[in-house]
Order: sequence, then structure tokens, then C-alpha cells
Amino acid sequence: MKTLAVFEPAMTFFDPTLVQFAADLKWLEKYGVNISRHNFGKEPVAFTDNPTVAREMEAGMNRLPMIVVDDQVVFTGKYPSREQLAKALGIEAPPDELSPANAVACPCTP
Repeated sequence: MKTLAVFEPAMTFFDPTLVQFAADLKWLEKYGVNISRHNFGKEPVAFTDNPTVAREMEAGMNRLPMIVVDDQVVFTGKYPSREQLAKALGIEAPPDELSPANAVACPCTP
């Protein structure tokens, strides 16, 4: 089973990108991916206890969010798309599941 860990910055504002990213993580669960999320503001020890993440963090906070698949850093500084996540995890999903047309709309108002 693949594992995906998300190391995120301490959030002080609402980021609409996170709505779609959360849906993408839920989608990955149906493919058997074991997912964990760590917020720097709430769990700083998770960052320092992971040697791979700690080493990457030496370059600065701009490395967050950081996506780690099976102890390998695969994305830094941005939330990847569903298609990028599937590729990094070796998931061969039907194209209609990867399509932006299936993206979750932001429930926020301008």
C-alpha cells in the first residue's frame, strides 16, 4: 500500500485550493492510499521527527506544502493536482476521474 504524507504550513487564511485538494485526498483513499496530514502550526514535531522533511525544510518554509510519497519528497511549495498525485502514486485512473471538469467547486463567495 502506498503512503502519502502532506506537510502543510500553519494556515492563517482560507485557501480555496484546499477544497479541491481535500477532495483529491479523499479520492486517493478509494485507491488504497494511506494518507496523513500534518500542519506546522499544530504538529511541528511531525516535521522535525521525519528526517526527509527536516532536511528539505532546511531550505525554508517556502518548501511547504510538501507532499511525501513512500518517504520520497515528490512536491514542494504547492498543492498538486489530482492528475499529478495519481502519477506520483502510480495510479492508473480513468481519464474522466482526473478531469478538471470533475473538480469540486469552491463554496466561497467573492
